[in-house]
Amino acid sequence: MAQLERKLASPQVSNRFSLLLRGIILVLIVIGFLIIYRLFWYCGREPLVVYCAHDSIYSEKVLKEFERRTGISVSVRFDTEATKSLGLVELLVREKDHPRCDVFWNNEVLGTLYLQDEGILQPYKGAGFERIPPQFKDPDGHWVGFGARLRVYIINTNLLSPVEAAVNKALQGDLSRVAIAKPLYGTTFTHYTVLWHLWGEDKLKAWHTDWRRRGVREVLGNATVKSLVAEGVCCLGLTDSDDFFVAKDEGKQVAMLPCRLENGSVICIPNTVAIVKGSRHLEEAKKLVDYLLGEECEESLANSRSRQVPLGPVAPERISEEVRELKRWAEAAYPLFALKNARSACLNWLKSEYLK
Repeated sequence: MAQLERKLASPQVSNRFSLLLRGIILVLIVIGFLIIYRLFWYCGREPLVVYCAHDSIYSEKVLKEFERRTGISVSVRFDTEATKSLGLVELLVREKDHPRCDVFWNNEVLGTLYLQDEGILQPYKGAGFERIPPQFKDPDGHWVGFGARLRVYIINTNLLSPVEAAVNKALQGDLSRVAIAKPLYGTTFTHYTVLWHLWGEDKLKAWHTDWRRRGVREVLGNATVKSLVAEGVCCLGLTDSDDFFVAKDEGKQVAMLPCRLENGSVICIPNTVAIVKGSRHLEEAKKLVDYLLGEECEESLANSRSRQVPLGPVAPERISEEVRELKRWAEAAYPLFALKNARSACLNWLKSEYLK
């Protein structure tokens, strides 16, 4: 025992122990410095600014999961049910020279096309670009579509048979029990623009005048259309597939049919995502775009209460039969990217009608 104590007390052992202790202390100092540095780096960075027109009840969950996975802080600005997409588009135009937004998550494509024409969008073809079909994206990567919904008829099955013949008959007479959102905003504006492009200006204006003459109920948004039909105030309404599923999940006696155009196509309206030119957080913005366009995100939106239709390939067994049916309907989608010129003309007319 005494010999062991003398050995431990020797200068050689003491020097080795001292060197080891110094090394451990140095490693701990370096690790602590790195931790503090990363904490200050993350805390000191401004958040990624996202303008989002998609319903917050669905989009917030997606963006929070992105934050959790990446550590990138996100600040979101939403818009109202009545003016969504149009209000944010106009805000982005006003901020063109001094952009505040990094990523625009739109709930439709027409406003995004307008922003592209105004030179407000930054092209980016990242990891998710290739999995989205050509008809749902800009070939140069200014914007890409994902997670779509369809324009549909919502039908109160206590009041009207959910078949095309019954719907067509109901649309020929008194329309006081038929509801539609005001077409100046949202997906009803997209619907009108499609009709402008398909029919021409004169036929759309005549159709619009005739519907109003026959007493169609014009309300603030698709959610109100859904409620009027679900509660039996109206027998029929034009809305989006995600609003229909809200009523169905509430146990209402409703059914839906696709709103087919004369050529047999349907109106499939994707969400779109785009990076704003002049983004101060370009690398973080690219990461968010890649995340939104990924298969996992599209599956998440498909399996949410909104049942958004995946535009890229997904495993059929990972989505419900309801969404698979919508995906089959979407195969006959009207080409929305061709509506650029019709959008401006139709919007100017609608403003003259509703903003007098």
